[in-house]
Amino acid sequence: MSMHVGNSSGSGEPEVMMDINTTPLIDVMLVLLVMLIITIPIQLHSVTLEMPVGAPPANAIKPEKVQIDIDEKSTVYWQGLPVSAAELDEKMSSLARLNPQPEVHIRPNKTSQYAVFANVLSSSRRIGLNKIAVIGAEQFVK
Repeated sequence: MSMHVGNSSGSGEPEVMMDINTTPLIDVMLVLLVMLIITIPIQLHSVTLEMPVGAPPANAIKPEKVQIDIDEKSTVYWQGLPVSAAELDEKMSSLARLNPQPEVHIRPNKTSQYAVFANVLSSSRRIGLNKIAVIGAEQFVK
């Protein structure tokens, strides 16, 4: 780009500007681009999906929900009854063999020890339970 700052010759005649004016060219290009975008068929932007036809199958078997609570003293409860670590592993092993596996809901108290919660969670994964949910509850009723 260049800038015209004045007349280099001493005469009062204005100098002829030799630069091309690009504004009309840009306007024409923008108009052509808009026309191209508008005329592209909508079908090129669509994604074909094969949706299932009919009513969805009914899930007759509702999975059992097992509640594991950890209180403020880091005591572990299985369905409301206190259990030791060995009993917890034994009960989780029996759940892992069921088909379908029940949902395991772990509710730690916010003041319980993290190590106890991490042990319960890692034991459930090690044993093979797949449906695990951690439910944040500040208090729970025993």
